[in-house]
Amino acid sequence: MIDIGELILCGFSILLYQDLKKFITCNLNNMALTTFNSPPPISSLSPNYHPWVGRFLASDHQQEYHDQKIVQHDQIDQCPSTANNESYFQGKEEEEESSSPGTAKDGEGAVAKKIGGIKLRKRPSRLVVPDFLPGDDQEFCEKTRRLEKKEFEVEGRDFFLAAKKGRREVMEDGHGVLLDIMGDPKQAFFAVIDGHGGHAGTEYVAENLGRNIVKGIEHCKKEEDHHQIEEAIRGGYLVTDKGFLSQGVSSGACAASVLLRDGDLHVANVGDCRVVLSRDGIAQALTKHHRLTRQDERHRIENSGGFVHCHNGVWRVQGTLAVSRAIGDQHLKEWVISDPEIMSLPLTSGCQFLILASDGLWDKVDDQVAVDVVRREYDSSIPKACKTLVEMSSSRGNVDDITVMVINLRNFVQQPTNFQ
Repeated sequence: MIDIGELILCGFSILLYQDLKKFITCNLNNMALTTFNSPPPISSLSPNYHPWVGRFLASDHQQEYHDQKIVQHDQIDQCPSTANNESYFQGKEEEEESSSPGTAKDGEGAVAKKIGGIKLRKRPSRLVVPDFLPGDDQEFCEKTRRLEKKEFEVEGRDFFLAAKKGRREVMEDGHGVLLDIMGDPKQAFFAVIDGHGGHAGTEYVAENLGRNIVKGIEHCKKEEDHHQIEEAIRGGYLVTDKGFLSQGVSSGACAASVLLRDGDLHVANVGDCRVVLSRDGIAQALTKHHRLTRQDERHRIENSGGFVHCHNGVWRVQGTLAVSRAIGDQHLKEWVISDPEIMSLPLTSGCQFLILASDGLWDKVDDQVAVDVVRREYDSSIPKACKTLVEMSSSRGNVDDITVMVINLRNFVQQPTNFQ
Protein backbone atom coordinates (compact mmCIF):
# COMPACT_ATOMS: atom_id res chain seq x y z
CA MET A 1 0.00 0.00 0.00
CA ILE A 2 1.38 3.41 -1.02
CA ASP A 3 2.07 5.91 1.75
CA ILE A 4 0.34 9.25 1.21
CA GLY A 5 3.29 11.15 2.76
CA GLU A 6 5.78 9.59 0.40
CA LEU A 7 3.54 10.37 -2.54
CA ILE A 8 3.30 14.05 -1.53
CA LEU A 9 7.08 14.29 -0.99
CA CYS A 10 7.72 12.76 -4.42
CA GLY A 11 5.37 15.23 -6.09
CA PHE A 12 7.00 18.18 -4.31
CA SER A 13 10.44 16.99 -5.47
CA ILE A 14 9.24 16.81 -9.08
CA LEU A 15 7.84 20.35 -8.90
CA LEU A 16 11.05 21.64 -7.34
CA TYR A 17 13.12 20.00 -10.06
CA GLN A 18 10.98 21.54 -12.80
CA ASP A 19 11.21 25.01 -11.23
CA LEU A 20 14.98 24.77 -10.88
CA LYS A 21 15.29 23.64 -14.49
CA LYS A 22 13.22 26.62 -15.71
CA PHE A 23 15.23 29.04 -13.57
CA ILE A 24 18.60 27.79 -14.74
CA THR A 25 17.54 27.88 -18.42
CA CYS A 26 16.18 31.40 -18.11
CA ASN A 27 19.26 32.62 -16.19
CA LEU A 28 21.67 31.24 -18.81
CA ASN A 29 19.78 33.03 -21.56
CA ASN A 30 19.96 36.30 -19.66
CA MET A 31 23.72 35.90 -19.08
CA ALA A 32 24.31 35.32 -22.81
CA LEU A 33 22.47 38.55 -23.71
CA THR A 34 23.83 40.79 -20.99
CA THR A 35 26.52 43.44 -21.69
CA PHE A 36 27.69 43.67 -18.10
CA ASN A 37 25.21 46.41 -17.31
CA SER A 38 23.85 46.90 -13.80
CA PRO A 39 22.53 43.63 -12.32
CA PRO A 40 18.87 43.05 -13.27
CA PRO A 41 16.31 42.81 -10.49
CA ILE A 42 15.77 39.38 -9.10
CA SER A 43 12.08 39.35 -10.11
CA SER A 44 13.04 39.54 -13.78
CA LEU A 45 15.18 36.43 -13.78
CA SER A 46 12.33 33.90 -13.78
CA PRO A 47 8.62 34.06 -13.08
CA ASN A 48 8.57 30.76 -11.20
CA TYR A 49 11.62 30.66 -8.94
CA HIS A 50 11.66 29.92 -5.26
CA PRO A 51 12.67 32.91 -3.09
CA TRP A 52 15.56 31.17 -1.31
CA VAL A 53 17.05 29.97 -4.58
CA GLY A 54 16.77 33.43 -6.12
CA ARG A 55 18.48 35.09 -3.19
CA PHE A 56 21.36 32.67 -3.39
CA LEU A 57 21.94 33.02 -7.14
CA ALA A 58 21.28 36.76 -7.22
CA SER A 59 23.91 37.34 -4.55
CA ASP A 60 26.44 35.50 -6.76
CA HIS A 61 25.55 37.76 -9.68
CA GLN A 62 26.01 40.85 -7.52
CA GLN A 63 29.37 39.57 -6.29
CA GLU A 64 30.54 39.12 -9.93
CA TYR A 65 29.46 42.67 -10.71
CA HIS A 66 31.30 43.93 -7.62
CA ASP A 67 34.50 42.16 -8.77
CA GLN A 68 34.22 43.81 -12.17
CA LYS A 69 33.98 47.21 -10.47
CA ILE A 70 37.20 46.48 -8.53
CA VAL A 71 39.04 45.55 -11.74
CA GLN A 72 37.89 48.77 -13.40
CA HIS A 73 38.98 50.81 -10.40
CA ASP A 74 42.46 49.19 -10.37
CA GLN A 75 42.95 49.87 -14.09
CA ILE A 76 42.17 53.55 -13.60
CA ASP A 77 44.69 53.74 -10.74
CA GLN A 78 47.41 52.27 -12.97
CA CYS A 79 47.06 54.99 -15.61
CA PRO A 80 49.71 57.77 -15.42
CA SER A 81 48.62 60.58 -13.16
CA THR A 82 48.53 63.88 -15.02
CA ALA A 83 46.67 67.13 -14.58
CA ASN A 84 44.26 66.17 -17.36
CA ASN A 85 43.24 62.72 -16.10
CA GLU A 86 39.59 63.68 -15.72
CA SER A 87 39.27 65.06 -19.23
CA TYR A 88 41.26 62.08 -20.57
CA PHE A 89 38.83 59.52 -19.15
CA GLN A 90 35.84 61.60 -20.24
CA GLY A 91 37.16 61.61 -23.80
CA LYS A 92 37.82 57.89 -23.68
CA GLU A 93 34.33 57.26 -22.32
CA GLU A 94 32.72 59.30 -25.08
CA GLU A 95 34.86 57.53 -27.71
CA GLU A 96 33.89 54.08 -26.43
CA GLU A 97 30.23 55.06 -26.19
CA SER A 98 30.23 56.21 -29.82
CA SER A 99 31.99 53.00 -30.97
CA SER A 100 29.69 50.64 -29.00
CA PRO A 101 26.06 51.18 -30.12
CA GLY A 102 23.31 49.72 -28.05
CA THR A 103 25.05 50.03 -24.69
CA ALA A 104 23.99 52.12 -21.74
CA LYS A 105 25.43 55.63 -21.39
CA ASP A 106 24.65 56.40 -17.83
CA GLY A 107 26.30 55.52 -14.51
CA GLU A 108 27.17 51.93 -13.98
CA GLY A 109 26.24 50.96 -17.51
CA ALA A 110 29.04 53.12 -18.93
CA VAL A 111 31.57 51.68 -16.48
CA ALA A 112 30.57 48.14 -17.33
CA LYS A 113 30.84 48.96 -21.02
CA LYS A 114 34.42 50.08 -20.49
CA ILE A 115 35.30 46.79 -18.86
CA GLY A 116 33.72 44.82 -21.64
CA GLY A 117 35.58 46.88 -24.25
CA ILE A 118 39.10 46.32 -22.89
CA LYS A 119 39.80 43.53 -25.35
CA LEU A 120 38.77 45.79 -28.23
CA ARG A 121 41.39 48.47 -27.55
CA LYS A 122 43.76 49.23 -30.38
CA ARG A 123 47.40 48.19 -30.29
CA PRO A 124 49.72 51.05 -29.20
CA SER A 125 51.52 52.95 -31.92
CA ARG A 126 54.99 51.82 -33.01
CA LEU A 127 57.98 53.35 -31.22
CA VAL A 128 60.08 55.42 -33.62
CA VAL A 129 63.80 55.64 -32.78
CA PRO A 130 65.55 58.68 -34.30
CA ASP A 131 68.58 58.17 -36.52
CA PHE A 132 70.64 60.53 -34.40
CA LEU A 133 70.39 62.19 -31.03
CA PRO A 134 71.03 65.88 -30.37
CA GLY A 135 73.99 67.22 -28.46
CA ASP A 136 76.93 65.03 -27.48
CA ASP A 137 75.09 61.87 -28.47
CA GLN A 138 75.16 62.95 -32.10
CA GLU A 139 78.96 62.95 -32.06
CA PHE A 140 78.92 59.47 -30.52
CA CYS A 141 76.62 58.18 -33.25
CA GLU A 142 78.83 59.64 -35.97
CA LYS A 143 81.91 57.96 -34.46
CA THR A 144 80.04 54.66 -34.30
CA ARG A 145 79.06 54.93 -37.95
CA ARG A 146 82.69 55.54 -38.89
CA LEU A 147 83.77 52.45 -36.94
CA GLU A 148 81.15 50.39 -38.75
CA LYS A 149 82.36 51.42 -42.22
CA LYS A 150 82.53 48.16 -44.15
CA GLU A 151 85.47 48.81 -46.49
CA PHE A 152 88.33 51.29 -46.55
CA GLU A 153 91.80 51.77 -48.05
CA VAL A 154 94.93 53.54 -46.80
CA GLU A 155 97.73 54.57 -49.13
CA GLY A 156 101.10 55.85 -47.99
CA ARG A 157 104.69 56.01 -49.06
CA ASP A 158 105.91 52.51 -49.90
CA PHE A 159 102.73 50.75 -48.71
CA PHE A 160 99.03 50.27 -49.41
CA LEU A 161 96.32 48.76 -47.20
CA ALA A 162 92.81 47.48 -47.93
CA ALA A 163 90.38 46.26 -45.27
CA LYS A 164 86.84 44.94 -45.09
CA LYS A 165 84.65 44.44 -42.04
CA GLY A 166 83.16 41.01 -41.49
CA ARG A 167 79.90 40.04 -39.84
CA ARG A 168 80.78 41.48 -36.43
CA GLU A 169 79.19 44.74 -35.35
CA VAL A 170 82.57 46.47 -34.97
CA MET A 171 85.71 46.17 -37.07
CA GLU A 172 88.31 44.44 -34.90
CA ASP A 173 91.25 44.56 -37.34
CA GLY A 174 93.73 47.42 -37.31
CA HIS A 175 97.18 48.50 -38.42
CA GLY A 176 100.15 50.61 -37.36
CA VAL A 177 102.71 52.49 -39.46
CA LEU A 178 105.79 54.52 -38.48
CA LEU A 179 107.92 56.04 -41.23
CA ASP A 180 111.28 57.86 -41.12
CA ILE A 181 112.24 56.42 -37.75
CA MET A 182 114.80 58.68 -36.10
CA GLY A 183 114.78 60.77 -39.26
CA ASP A 184 116.03 57.93 -41.45
CA PRO A 185 113.85 57.17 -44.53
CA LYS A 186 115.39 53.70 -44.67
CA GLN A 187 113.85 52.79 -41.31
CA ALA A 188 110.16 52.04 -40.94
CA PHE A 189 107.72 50.00 -38.88
CA PHE A 190 104.56 48.27 -40.14
CA ALA A 191 102.03 46.11 -38.28
CA VAL A 192 98.71 44.38 -38.94
CA ILE A 193 96.53 43.65 -35.90
CA ASP A 194 93.61 41.28 -35.45
CA GLY A 195 91.66 41.88 -32.24
CA HIS A 196 89.20 39.63 -30.43
CA GLY A 197 86.67 40.32 -27.71
CA GLY A 198 86.20 43.90 -28.95
CA HIS A 199 88.35 46.55 -30.60
CA ALA A 200 89.98 47.93 -27.41
CA GLY A 201 93.02 45.68 -27.79
CA THR A 202 93.40 46.55 -31.46
CA GLU A 203 93.37 50.28 -30.81
CA TYR A 204 95.89 50.05 -27.97
CA VAL A 205 98.34 47.87 -29.92
CA ALA A 206 98.08 50.04 -33.04
CA GLU A 207 98.96 53.12 -31.00
CA ASN A 208 101.67 51.75 -28.71
CA LEU A 209 103.45 48.70 -30.18
CA GLY A 210 105.53 50.62 -32.73
CA ARG A 211 106.43 53.33 -30.25
CA ASN A 212 107.57 50.83 -27.64
CA ILE A 213 109.76 49.00 -30.17
CA VAL A 214 111.31 52.25 -31.41
CA LYS A 215 112.13 53.22 -27.82
CA GLY A 216 113.94 49.92 -27.44
CA ILE A 217 116.07 50.27 -30.57
CA GLU A 218 117.07 53.89 -29.90
CA HIS A 219 119.96 52.65 -27.75
CA CYS A 220 121.05 49.98 -30.23
CA LYS A 221 124.04 50.91 -32.31
CA LYS A 222 124.09 50.13 -36.01
CA GLU A 223 127.07 47.81 -35.68
CA GLU A 224 125.36 45.65 -33.06
CA ASP A 225 124.15 42.23 -34.12
CA HIS A 226 120.59 41.07 -34.74
CA HIS A 227 120.28 39.68 -31.22
CA GLN A 228 120.15 43.14 -29.68
CA ILE A 229 117.51 44.28 -32.14
CA GLU A 230 115.42 41.17 -31.51
CA GLU A 231 115.56 41.75 -27.75
CA ALA A 232 114.37 45.31 -28.27
CA ILE A 233 111.46 44.05 -30.37
CA ARG A 234 110.56 41.40 -27.80
CA GLY A 235 110.68 44.03 -25.07
CA GLY A 236 108.33 46.23 -27.11
CA TYR A 237 105.75 43.44 -27.28
CA LEU A 238 106.00 42.66 -23.58
CA VAL A 239 105.76 46.30 -22.53
CA THR A 240 102.72 46.78 -24.76
CA ASP A 241 101.08 43.73 -23.23
CA LYS A 242 101.77 44.93 -19.69
CA GLY A 243 100.41 48.38 -20.45
CA PHE A 244 97.19 47.01 -21.92
CA LEU A 245 96.65 44.58 -19.05
CA SER A 246 96.95 47.47 -16.57
CA GLN A 247 93.80 48.97 -18.09
CA GLY A 248 91.71 46.04 -16.90
CA VAL A 249 90.12 45.36 -20.31
CA SER A 250 89.30 41.74 -21.08
CA SER A 251 89.86 41.81 -24.86
CA GLY A 252 93.06 40.93 -26.71
CA ALA A 253 94.82 41.19 -30.05
CA CYS A 254 97.07 39.24 -32.40
CA ALA A 255 99.77 41.15 -34.27
CA ALA A 256 102.39 40.71 -36.95
CA SER A 257 105.00 43.44 -37.32
CA VAL A 258 107.90 44.32 -39.61
CA LEU A 259 110.85 46.53 -38.71
CA LEU A 260 113.00 47.67 -41.62
CA ARG A 261 116.37 48.94 -40.42
CA ASP A 262 119.77 49.30 -42.08
CA GLY A 263 118.96 46.95 -44.95
CA ASP A 264 117.67 44.22 -42.63
CA LEU A 265 114.18 42.84 -42.15
CA HIS A 266 112.98 41.97 -38.62
CA VAL A 267 109.64 40.17 -38.44
CA ALA A 268 107.75 39.36 -35.23
CA ASN A 269 104.29 37.99 -34.46
CA VAL A 270 101.93 36.73 -31.79
CA GLY A 271 98.76 34.96 -32.88
CA ASP A 272 97.61 34.14 -36.39
CA CYS A 273 98.47 37.21 -38.48
CA ARG A 274 101.04 36.37 -41.15
CA VAL A 275 103.90 37.99 -43.09
CA VAL A 276 104.79 36.61 -46.53
CA LEU A 277 107.84 37.71 -48.56
CA SER A 278 107.98 37.61 -52.33
CA ARG A 279 111.55 36.71 -53.25
CA ASP A 280 111.97 36.48 -57.02
CA GLY A 281 108.26 35.66 -57.29
CA ILE A 282 108.40 32.80 -54.76
CA ALA A 283 106.26 33.09 -51.62
CA GLN A 284 108.16 32.67 -48.35
CA ALA A 285 106.22 32.73 -45.07
CA LEU A 286 108.22 34.59 -42.42
CA THR A 287 105.88 33.87 -39.50
CA LYS A 288 104.17 30.84 -37.97
CA HIS A 289 100.63 30.84 -36.64
CA HIS A 290 100.30 30.49 -32.88
CA ARG A 291 97.40 28.09 -32.90
CA LEU A 292 96.74 24.92 -30.95
CA THR A 293 97.32 22.81 -34.05
CA ARG A 294 101.00 23.25 -33.25
CA GLN A 295 102.07 20.45 -30.97
CA ASP A 296 104.75 22.53 -29.27
CA GLU A 297 102.17 25.17 -28.31
CA ARG A 298 99.78 22.57 -26.90
CA HIS A 299 102.56 21.03 -24.83
CA ARG A 300 103.62 24.44 -23.52
CA ILE A 301 100.09 25.21 -22.30
CA GLU A 302 99.52 21.77 -20.80
CA ASN A 303 102.88 21.82 -19.02
CA SER A 304 101.94 25.17 -17.44
CA GLY A 305 98.73 23.73 -15.98
CA GLY A 306 96.24 24.69 -18.70
CA PHE A 307 94.21 22.49 -20.98
CA VAL A 308 93.24 22.56 -24.64
CA HIS A 309 89.96 21.39 -26.07
CA CYS A 310 88.96 20.64 -29.65
CA HIS A 311 85.41 21.68 -30.55
CA ASN A 312 84.07 21.45 -34.11
CA GLY A 313 87.61 20.89 -35.37
CA VAL A 314 89.07 23.99 -33.65
CA TRP A 315 91.51 23.67 -30.75
CA ARG A 316 91.02 26.27 -28.01
CA VAL A 317 92.89 27.30 -24.87
CA GLN A 318 90.76 26.52 -21.82
CA GLY A 319 87.98 25.82 -24.30
CA THR A 320 87.66 29.49 -25.35
CA LEU A 321 90.48 31.15 -27.34
CA ALA A 322 91.72 29.73 -30.67
CA VAL A 323 95.23 31.28 -30.49
CA SER A 324 97.99 30.45 -28.04
CA ARG A 325 99.82 33.81 -28.06
CA ALA A 326 98.35 37.31 -28.02
CA ILE A 327 98.55 40.71 -26.38
CA GLY A 328 95.97 41.11 -23.64
CA ASP A 329 93.48 38.36 -22.66
CA GLN A 330 93.96 38.91 -18.97
CA HIS A 331 91.78 35.96 -17.94
CA LEU A 332 94.06 33.59 -19.91
CA LYS A 333 97.40 35.32 -19.37
CA GLU A 334 98.88 32.34 -17.54
CA TRP A 335 98.79 30.35 -20.79
CA VAL A 336 98.31 32.87 -23.62
CA ILE A 337 101.68 34.63 -23.62
CA SER A 338 102.76 37.75 -25.50
CA ASP A 339 106.35 36.62 -26.18
CA PRO A 340 106.73 36.93 -29.98
CA GLU A 341 108.60 34.68 -32.37
CA ILE A 342 111.13 36.79 -34.29
CA MET A 343 112.98 36.26 -37.57
CA SER A 344 115.69 38.49 -39.03
CA LEU A 345 117.18 38.40 -42.54
CA PRO A 346 118.99 40.77 -44.87
CA LEU A 347 117.16 42.37 -47.77
CA THR A 348 118.54 41.47 -51.20
CA SER A 349 117.74 42.61 -54.70
CA GLY A 350 115.38 39.65 -55.09
CA CYS A 351 113.14 40.85 -52.24
CA GLN A 352 110.26 42.57 -54.02
CA PHE A 353 107.45 43.11 -51.53
CA LEU A 354 105.86 41.92 -48.30
CA ILE A 355 102.23 40.94 -47.67
CA LEU A 356 101.04 41.47 -44.11
CA ALA A 357 97.50 40.24 -43.49
CA SER A 358 95.13 39.01 -40.82
CA ASP A 359 93.79 35.47 -40.81
CA GLY A 360 90.75 36.71 -42.72
CA LEU A 361 92.93 36.45 -45.84
CA TRP A 362 95.14 33.46 -45.07
CA ASP A 363 92.25 31.17 -44.08
CA LYS A 364 90.99 31.34 -47.68
CA VAL A 365 93.98 32.34 -49.86
CA ASP A 366 97.26 30.43 -50.21
CA ASP A 367 100.59 32.23 -49.79
CA GLN A 368 101.71 31.69 -53.37
CA VAL A 369 98.33 32.66 -54.79
CA ALA A 370 98.49 35.94 -52.86
CA VAL A 371 102.00 36.65 -54.17
CA ASP A 372 100.93 35.90 -57.75
CA VAL A 373 97.99 38.32 -57.50
CA VAL A 374 100.24 41.13 -56.28
CA ARG A 375 102.94 40.42 -58.85
CA ARG A 376 100.45 40.79 -61.71
CA GLU A 377 99.71 44.36 -60.56
CA TYR A 378 103.08 45.14 -58.97
CA ASP A 379 104.29 47.61 -61.60
CA SER A 380 100.89 49.18 -62.34
CA SER A 381 98.51 49.17 -59.38
CA ILE A 382 99.34 47.70 -55.97
CA PRO A 383 96.05 49.14 -54.54
CA LYS A 384 94.12 47.10 -57.07
CA ALA A 385 96.02 43.97 -56.01
CA CYS A 386 95.18 44.54 -52.33
CA LYS A 387 91.49 44.97 -53.06
CA THR A 388 91.54 41.90 -55.31
CA LEU A 389 92.87 39.79 -52.43
CA VAL A 390 90.18 41.11 -50.08
CA GLU A 391 87.41 40.31 -52.55
CA MET A 392 88.93 36.90 -53.29
CA SER A 393 88.73 35.90 -49.63
CA SER A 394 85.17 37.20 -49.31
CA SER A 395 84.03 35.39 -52.43
CA ARG A 396 85.36 32.13 -50.99
CA GLY A 397 83.11 32.37 -47.96
CA ASN A 398 85.14 34.33 -45.43
CA VAL A 399 82.96 36.20 -42.89
CA ASP A 400 85.80 37.45 -40.67
CA ASP A 401 87.43 40.88 -40.82
CA ILE A 402 90.05 41.12 -43.57
CA THR A 403 93.10 43.41 -43.62
CA VAL A 404 95.77 43.22 -46.32
CA MET A 405 98.89 45.42 -46.43
CA VAL A 406 101.48 45.32 -49.23
CA ILE A 407 104.91 46.91 -48.60
CA ASN A 408 107.17 47.81 -51.46
CA LEU A 409 110.75 46.88 -50.50
CA ARG A 410 112.56 48.64 -53.33
CA ASN A 411 113.41 51.71 -51.28
CA PHE A 412 114.62 49.68 -48.27
CA VAL A 413 117.11 47.42 -50.03
CA GLN A 414 120.66 48.46 -49.22
CA GLN A 415 122.48 49.46 -52.38
CA PRO A 416 125.97 47.91 -52.74
CA THR A 417 128.88 50.29 -52.27
CA ASN A 418 131.31 50.58 -55.20
CA PHE A 419 134.97 50.74 -54.13
CA GLN A 420 137.52 52.14 -56.57
